[in-house]
Amino acid sequence: MTNKPWHKDTLSVRGGLRRSQFDETSEGLFLNSGYVYPSAEDAEAAFKGDLERFVYSRFGNPTVAMLQDRLAALEGAEAGLVTGTGMAAMFAAVASVLNAGDRIVASRALFGACYSIIDQVLPRWGVEREFVDGTSLEAWQKALSRPAQIVFLESPSNPMLDIVDIKAVAEMAHAAGAMVVVDNVFATPTGQSPIELGADVVMYSLTKFHDGHGRVMGGALLGRDEFINGDLLKFFRMSGPVISPFNAWVILKSLESMSLRVERQARNAARIAAMLADHPMIDAMRYPHHPSHPQHELAMRQMNHGGPLVTFNVKGGKPAAFAMMNALEVIDISNNLGDSKTLICHPYSTTHSSLSEAERMDMGITEGTARLSAGVEHIDDLIGDLTAALDKA
Repeated sequence: MTNKPWHKDTLSVRGGLRRSQFDETSEGLFLNSGYVYPSAEDAEAAFKGDLERFVYSRFGNPTVAMLQDRLAALEGAEAGLVTGTGMAAMFAAVASVLNAGDRIVASRALFGACYSIIDQVLPRWGVEREFVDGTSLEAWQKALSRPAQIVFLESPSNPMLDIVDIKAVAEMAHAAGAMVVVDNVFATPTGQSPIELGADVVMYSLTKFHDGHGRVMGGALLGRDEFINGDLLKFFRMSGPVISPFNAWVILKSLESMSLRVERQARNAARIAAMLADHPMIDAMRYPHHPSHPQHELAMRQMNHGGPLVTFNVKGGKPAAFAMMNALEVIDISNNLGDSKTLICHPYSTTHSSLSEAERMDMGITEGTARLSAGVEHIDDLIGDLTAALDKA
C-alpha cells in the first residue's frame, strides 16, 4: 500500500500485506524454522547484513513480519516487534534498556505481573524503581525531577481503570531523559493512540483484543525505529521470546474484525456501566466514559471510546462478589479478558493475588472488586444476567 493516510479500519485488514509468488488472497502462513541460500556467498552476505533477507525464524519470519508491519501501521509507529506473550514484550522493553544504576518510574496501578517485574526483579539487577500515583501530575513531577531511563504506565489501569494524562507525563518524562512505555491493552488501538499523545513505545498483550477469541497468545512493542530495531532487536535475538508463525497468522486474521468487535464491546460496556451505577448492590463503579469516573474529563479527551472493561465493587465484600459471579449464567468467570465472550474475574484473589494487602489497597482493589470484560453478546442478555446474579447475591 502507498503512504496515504489510510483509516485504521483499512489498515487492520490490509496493512503490512506481503503476497508470495502464488498471489494468495489470505496472508501466507510460513511455518518453517530456517531458510536456504542459492550460494555460500549469499549466506555470508546475509549474516554480515549486506543482504536483506530472512535467515532464521528466531530473527524473523514472513508471517510474523506482516503482523509487525500491520500493528505498526495501526499505531502510527515507525516499527514494531512481536513476542510470544504480552509479558515477554513488557520484560523485553525494560530489560533491553536498563542497566545497573539506572532508574525506572512507574504508575503504581499495574497488572500484577508487570508490577512484580518492576518491584522485585529489576532491583536485583541494581535498577532503582519508584512507583507513583499515576493520576497525580504532582507525583509524576516530583518523581521526574531527577533523571530516569524509563517511564512505564497503564491507562486505563488494570483493574481499577485509572486514567493517566499521557501527554503531560510524556513531556515530564522526556525532560528527565526517559523513554515512555504505555501499556494500551485496556484502551485498545481503536480507543487510544499513545504515540500521538507523546509516548515512545506502545505495548500490547495481543492475547486480548487483537486476537479477541481466546485462542492464541502474543505480545507487541511498537515505536521508533531506533529503539525497535536497535537495543530491543538485539535483546530479542539473543533471548528469543518469539511468537509462533501460526499464532501470528491467527492474530493477523483477527485484526480484520477488531474494530467491529471492540466497537460492540465498548458499547456493551457503556450500557453495563450505566446499569451498575444505579444498582443498589454496587458500592462503586468505574468506567472511563461514565460521568462518575474520577478522571472522566481526561478520559473523554484522551480516549475515543470508554473501552470494553468495567470495574465495580459489590456490597458485602468477597462473599457477595463470589455469590454474584457464581450465579451468572451467560457471563463466564475467567482471569482473561478481551474475548468475544463476556468474562468476569475477582482481581483480589486472582490477577493481583500475588501482591500484598497494602499494595492491593494502594491500587484500590478490595475483596468486593469485580472486573468485567464485555463481549459481543446481545446487551439485553448481559444486563439481564448481571441483574439476576446481583439480586441473588
